[in-house]
Amino acid sequence: MTEKEPFLDAIKNRILLFDGAMGTEIQRHDPKPEDFPNNQDGFNDGLVITHPEWIKEIHRNYLDAGADCIETNSFGSNKIKLDEYGFGDQTVEFNKKIATLASEVCNEYTDKPRYVIGSMGPTGYLPSSNDPDLGQKSLDEIREAFELQAEGLILGGVDALLIETSQDILEVKLVIEACHNAIKKTGKKVPIIANTTLDQYGKMLLGTNIQAAYTTVSDMGIDVFGLNCSTGPIEMTPSVRWLDEQNEHNVLVVPNAGMPENDGGQAVYKMTPEKMGAALGDFLNEYKKVRIIGGCCGTNPEHIKALRRVIDEKANSVKG
Repeated sequence: MTEKEPFLDAIKNRILLFDGAMGTEIQRHDPKPEDFPNNQDGFNDGLVITHPEWIKEIHRNYLDAGADCIETNSFGSNKIKLDEYGFGDQTVEFNKKIATLASEVCNEYTDKPRYVIGSMGPTGYLPSSNDPDLGQKSLDEIREAFELQAEGLILGGVDALLIETSQDILEVKLVIEACHNAIKKTGKKVPIIANTTLDQYGKMLLGTNIQAAYTTVSDMGIDVFGLNCSTGPIEMTPSVRWLDEQNEHNVLVVPNAGMPENDGGQAVYKMTPEKMGAALGDFLNEYKKVRIIGGCCGTNPEHIKALRRVIDEKANSVKG
């Protein structure tokens, strides 16, 4: 098998497409408590142990829809989160297993390079906060929780590490440091993507705006800076425009399928694949630094198919 084009070379040469939501696709299997390790309902990352075939199927569905990259099912697999489910002392092996599973699926596809992206979601704590509960974890404890996760993901063969759905810019800094530590420990260099999550007013949960967030982490040895979750693409426009003007880092844009709407106490996302494709297509036409697009909450393989069409049409128009 010929050697795969490195991830950072790929985003220089073409727009890359990430996959869509994982949690809602897991729900399609109608999991019961007994489907999870130790009957721990909602322990989605633990399905790598009890139902790896579900996770493989979800990965394949996104790759079949045209995704270039799939995210590992490790959003909640930092040590602090795994401690809650009794798997904290297995953080490295747990993440390695998840990454290996995704790599095995990618290797089934030989038509073009496919990439495994190591998903690293938040701890649920806010180290910048003075809240007696949410601010109680030490910086060293948070950094170590992510360092063990990153180590496992790298050992499992990821092509990049993705810090995503970040609510606190101090935690983002800690995760970046953790990634660098894990890279040094494993001796394997992998790109680092740092995402922030902004509300409809362009602020992180604790009030940090895009300018402050970017300035805080842009010189920490990251390779891509991005936005994911929280809003749909339309609400991201001012922030994407500003990031494009920085002309420093390539940009990732992975929105939800529109703003969440409350339907009987459930958050629902109603942006159609066609509307999402049109919105992200506009980003690709207007902002040259946007090199990665994909879908977060509420998106499914149909959304990814629509985004694939947009990317292919743009590539064909450039050739023409």
